[in-house]
Amino acid sequence: MKILIAGLGSIGRRHLRNLLALGERDIVLYRTRRAVSNPDPLFAEIESGTFPVETDLQSALAHRPAAVIIANPTALHLDVALPAAAAGCHLLLEKPISHSLERIDQLESAAARSGSRILVGFQFRFHPTLQRLEQLLTPHGDDLSLPAPSSSVGRPLSVRAQWGEYLPDWHPWEDYRQGYAARPDLGGGVLLTLCHPFDYLRWLFGEYEIASSLVSNLGLGLPVEDTAEVTLRFASGLLGSLHLDYLQRPPQHTLSIVTTQGAVRWDNADGALQLYSVSQRQWLPSISPSPDFERNTMFLDQMRHFLAVCRGQAEPLCTLQDGRRALELALAARRLAA
Repeated sequence: MKILIAGLGSIGRRHLRNLLALGERDIVLYRTRRAVSNPDPLFAEIESGTFPVETDLQSALAHRPAAVIIANPTALHLDVALPAAAAGCHLLLEKPISHSLERIDQLESAAARSGSRILVGFQFRFHPTLQRLEQLLTPHGDDLSLPAPSSSVGRPLSVRAQWGEYLPDWHPWEDYRQGYAARPDLGGGVLLTLCHPFDYLRWLFGEYEIASSLVSNLGLGLPVEDTAEVTLRFASGLLGSLHLDYLQRPPQHTLSIVTTQGAVRWDNADGALQLYSVSQRQWLPSISPSPDFERNTMFLDQMRHFLAVCRGQAEPLCTLQDGRRALELALAARRLAA
């Protein structure tokens, strides 16, 4: 299968490495910047001519790729996605799918006409203990009379997600103020850049709306928000809150749930899922990923899934409609804060 990768930032290079690890070799690269200040040794291989490199999108699509991985800056996603979908390419579209809702309808229409399959790159849907949590939770929806599974942790009553990471530490080889995460023209800001919880909270707990939102850029003084505090109201009656920031040291990415039968804690640092049982009055043994799990495992599993989607062997685990809804919620939080 010929695969085009659009964008060679950190996520584009990760996808390239994972494709190579999975045995894919027919890869074309599309990039608009030739100068490289990144110490990543993969660039030496790229510059050596191992892969065809195009700097014009139409020339890149002229290679007739079956699939396109869209890993360029957020605000430029649809500039690639629209012509690629119109050409019938299957898409791995990085999150968030864009910086606004403009042209999303056009992408949906183009994909429907051409048969393009689209997987949105919310890799936390491939985290093994979050997948286990999804199995344990009470069924979604408004009907509180639905029985919980025998292994259930009970009906969720409230949820708190927190994710903070110090932006200057992300890519220490570059000026963080010039990266996409810090620039409004490229779709930056913590609400869009760290938008994963907007997706996985909906995946785990069902539909919700943004009840209130506050943002600040006090920490780094960027032209985009570096801190956000958001409250959520779920269709089931569940209440939630979400904290995002570019400031926290050491990093923290956690999920805390109060339920009718106890509590649940998930920590991205070690991937462990902890359950507290009211009936037993104790924390149960942690549910942990396999010993060989590490962060890239999610991306590898996501890439395996994408290749299966391209071959018609699977339906996208995270659809364009899922990606659109996550973007709507992130933009609603920004709009309410304004």
